[in-house]
Amino acid sequence: MSEKKKQKSENYDQMTIGDSTYNTLLTDKFKNREPFKHQKSGDITAFIPGTIDDINIKVGDKVEKGQILLILEAMKMRNRIIAPFSGTVKSLKVKTGDIVSKNQLLIILR
Repeated sequence: MSEKKKQKSENYDQMTIGDSTYNTLLTDKFKNREPFKHQKSGDITAFIPGTIDDINIKVGDKVEKGQILLILEAMKMRNRIIAPFSGTVKSLKVKTGDIVSKNQLLIILR
């Protein structure tokens, strides 16, 4: 391998996706990003900032997987927040009209 190619390849980072490993250039933004954190099972958070437009549940309600829990309006779009599994509403952390930020806790299901 020539010195120029060897020098260039030493600046690459390795990224593994599935069973494949790639040599790539990673940006500083990518290297300094906040790592993904698994949320607690049953904690439902806002995936985008917006306004709580409608709430279809109350504490103590039994919900089924796929049931619409609330509507989060963002950028003039009504986003349905649905139950990821069947359970009981343990806590409701928002009310209609609340402005929420990304990743804000909305509902706790158990």
